[in-house]
Amino acid sequence: MKLDPRTPVLVGGGQVNERDGGVEPVDLMVRAARAAAAGAGSARLLEHVDSVRVVGLLSWRYRDPGALVGERIGARVRHTGYSGNGGSTPQVMVNGAAEDIAAGRADVVLIGGAESWRTRTKLRAQKIRPDWTVQDESVPAAEIMVTDVPMAAASERRIGLDRPSYVYPLFEQALRISAGRSPAEHSEFIGGLWSRFSKVAATNPHAWVQREYSATEIATPSPDNRMIATPYPKLLNSNNMVDQAAVLLMCSVETAIRMGVPRENWVFPQSGTESHDTYAVAERGALDGSPAIRIAGQRALSLARIGLDDLAYVDVYSCFPSAVQVAANELGLALDDPGRPLTVTGGLTFGGGPWNNYVSHSIATMATLLRESPGAYGLVTANSGYLTKHAMGIYRTEPPAGGFRRIDVQDDVDREPRVTALLSYDGRAVAESWTVVHDRDGNPDRGFLAARTPGGERTLVFTTEPDALAELVESDVAGRAVRVASDGTFVLDGR
Repeated sequence: MKLDPRTPVLVGGGQVNERDGGVEPVDLMVRAARAAAAGAGSARLLEHVDSVRVVGLLSWRYRDPGALVGERIGARVRHTGYSGNGGSTPQVMVNGAAEDIAAGRADVVLIGGAESWRTRTKLRAQKIRPDWTVQDESVPAAEIMVTDVPMAAASERRIGLDRPSYVYPLFEQALRISAGRSPAEHSEFIGGLWSRFSKVAATNPHAWVQREYSATEIATPSPDNRMIATPYPKLLNSNNMVDQAAVLLMCSVETAIRMGVPRENWVFPQSGTESHDTYAVAERGALDGSPAIRIAGQRALSLARIGLDDLAYVDVYSCFPSAVQVAANELGLALDDPGRPLTVTGGLTFGGGPWNNYVSHSIATMATLLRESPGAYGLVTANSGYLTKHAMGIYRTEPPAGGFRRIDVQDDVDREPRVTALLSYDGRAVAESWTVVHDRDGNPDRGFLAARTPGGERTLVFTTEPDALAELVESDVAGRAVRVASDGTFVLDGR
């Protein structure tokens, strides 16, 4: 097949772990960019980067980090881009870069990000501000290419349900109830799932934690594995305490040839899709499902003209076990297939969770595996917010017949049923899902509960009452009657 010279190709993926600390994010990105160029087999490629697209950073503020990266790699960059917060951003940026390269709007695109969060956290504890690069107001801010994912619906904000480590346990409880498992059985189940992820990380040279954990170690609270929010102790949460960077290099086929990138290093994006579930958690049709993942996954496969069984490798976004289970269920992937694990990195707990940039690592790792298995297909899924925004990408070492295809499937997702959310409700309801947040000493601190009214609406409520917290931790209250007050609090009725 004769290739269109504008066909987009992923030629390099570089990853960096900075365990000694002290290195600012843009310098970590520069290291990763050089590693990506070395992996591509063409150091000259960096000089020809004309667009730098940086995934949003949390550990340091730059007005235009792409401009700094461009300067430090010696490129004459014509365009820089930046993003808001959201873990789906790297795949969205790859989808966009593929379209821009195909259309001639860009030729060599650098995509990536970095976090020095471990360093910043340590320095903050000592009240030290690092002497890192500061761009003053004279530096124009980079174009925002991907906006923040909304994460502050009024129904969540009014009760303090304000972070992923509080919300994903609600999805987990709903999954347990749907599966018909007891709390103890489900704890063992998700410990086993995460143990399999740690096994992959143990053999990944770029993983932050290269150790296999047992299911019992992961699921059992201990001084080193304190409970965060039931049923998730620390080892079932994303690990953001990392200093990591990953960079992807994409270009046109004609440029890859001109820059001397060996053909065996080419990986072609086949298809890309994007979508989002309802921004308000309370409006989700089901707390253990995601129409957006199902529809986006189906369309990504159909655009690539393959079926699920054609996938040799998969990396499912893995901030929490519930995210993996929902995605696997919606896509039709087995949770325990030894021949096709659900991660190629080890996930955000063990591979490392550098805030918005994890998927840059998963794409770089996927590309390496595909180069080692010419002709095989790989799927990367990406997620932002509370299982909210999603992006999919399919990759292969062979070019896609008919070229790269991308589509936003939101119109189809919007036709899926939703639940009416009540901001305020006073009356009887039934417990649907719940979690209890623990303080740093391991004591129950605050309980969150999703309740369904007699009319089928959903309301999100909370409690700080010690007896109620103890019962939520110790008992299975699924389907239990509750009394909800208009101020957002609730009381469990007697059995």
